[in-house]
Order: sequence, then C-alpha cells, then structure tokens
Amino acid sequence: MADNKIAKESVKREVIAGERLYTLLVYSENVAGVLNQIAAVFTRRQVNIESLNVSASSIEGIHKYTITAWSDAATIEKITKQVEKKIDVIKADYYEDSDLFIHEVGLYKIATPILLENAEVSRAIRKRNARMMEVNPTYSTVLLAGMTDEVTALYHDLKNFDCLLQYSRSGRVAVTRGFSEPVSDFLKSEEESSVL
Repeated sequence: MADNKIAKESVKREVIAGERLYTLLVYSENVAGVLNQIAAVFTRRQVNIESLNVSASSIEGIHKYTITAWSDAATIEKITKQVEKKIDVIKADYYEDSDLFIHEVGLYKIATPILLENAEVSRAIRKRNARMMEVNPTYSTVLLAGMTDEVTALYHDLKNFDCLLQYSRSGRVAVTRGFSEPVSDFLKSEEESSVL
C-alpha cells in the first residue's frame, strides 16, 4: 500500500509540474568551495536538491558529486551547463534513472516493545529484505539498502505502525551503465588535444 502511495505521488508530481527526478554526476578536483559553487547554481534556478553524496571517484584526485533534483528537462540542462562552467568543475552530466545503477541506504530506529507485540512490523521488515542490526529491550535498529522507493516505503510502513523513533536516509550513490567513469573519456580527449 505504501509502495503504491509513493509511486502515485511521484507520478502526480511529474504530471502536474512537468518534472521528473534527475541525477547529476559532477566531477571536480578536491578543492574547497566547489560544493558552494554548485549549490549556488541550484539556488539561482530555485531548484531544491533532493539528495547529495560526495565521494572520491575511481580516478585518483577526482571527486564525484551525485546530486538528485526534481526538475524539467530544460531547467536541468541549463543547471548542468552552468555547473560545468565553474572553474573547478571538470565535467557534469545529468541522467534519468534508467541510465544509472542506483543505491541508497536507510537506517531506522524502532521501538522494540512494538516490534515484539505486532508481528506485522517484523513482516514489513522481512518483506523489504532489511536487516536487523541491533535489538535491545528499548529499541532496535534496521538497515535497508536498495532503491529510493524501497527505502521510503519501509519508512512509511514503520511510521504507520507507530514504532519509528529515528530515521536517516543516505544520499543516492550512482554509477553509469557505461564501462568507465564519464569523465575518463573527457580527460582522455583533453589530454590528446593538448598533445597536438
């Protein structure tokens, strides 16, 4: 039931606003202030960042920003071009979910007494293939790794059972369906053009 509600809300938002969830992959050198520069582009366009994850990439010295935002195609294209113009940004591209392998993590702290009293709570956790990380008389922690919809669906289930004490969701991590980092080809072409 919660899955249907989330799916309907996403479709409703997309139809009404002409928006969809895009993922931007931005590559830069590890320089202070890049995140502020990127966030400022979103702020100027009045587009809210849904999730953000920053980490090292597979290329030494290059950091990868994985940013999700609801937007229309024209706006996300303009944002991507503006981000890529920033002096410390090497490459920026936007993607739809079908172009990427995506993962998120949800961490839930629930009341153990309710977990023990209501078998449906345990069923909901098992149904989503979540793992029990810790159980003590006061609270239990549950970990779920998966797609955004799965993570938020378990959140809604646990909230409906009135057992949720705390909840945290990671930013999206994503890799393209291509063989290498998208920035690799760009860096290689830049290197070849500088040699000529």
